[in-house]
Formats: sequence, structure tokens, C-alpha cells
Amino acid sequence: MPKEQLNTSETNSGQGLLWLFGAILSIQGFGSAITEAGWNTSFGVAGLLRAAHVPEWGTLLVGCAGAALLATAARRRYTKSRAGRRP
Repeated sequence: MPKEQLNTSETNSGQGLLWLFGAILSIQGFGSAITEAGWNTSFGVAGLLRAAHVPEWGTLLVGCAGAALLATAARRRYTKSRAGRRP
């Protein structure tokens, strides 16, 4: 296997992990915050953070971290596709 293909494979794997962790953190963070605000029920990340005595805005911080990871993954994909179009 040529070295160039190996690097591409490793990059795609890392890119996929960025998307995955970004989605998980966004859903858990924002979903937990909405559920706790609407139904006064803690689950997932919110439940763990409440047990650790973290303020209520901690779940929103987790959601924002997930959104930042998703934005990073999208930016990397955009720059990679732009670099592939250059002659």
C-alpha cells in the first residue's frame, strides 16, 4: 500500500471521529439541557454533571463543545475539498 493512501485513510478516520464526537456531545449537551429545563429530569450528561455539582449551564457548555467539534470537522472537509480542486 503506497504511503499516500495510508495517510488518506488515517485522515478519514480522524475526520470521522471528529464528526462522531461532535454529534454525540451536541446531542447530549443540548438535549440534556432542554430536557432538564422542560421536564426537570436529568439524564445522560446532565445527570452526571448534577452528581458532580456542576452548575446548570454546564450542559450547554458540553453542547457548545460538540458544536465546535462539528464546525472544525466541517471546516476541514471544506478546505480538503478546495485543495483537491486545485490544478
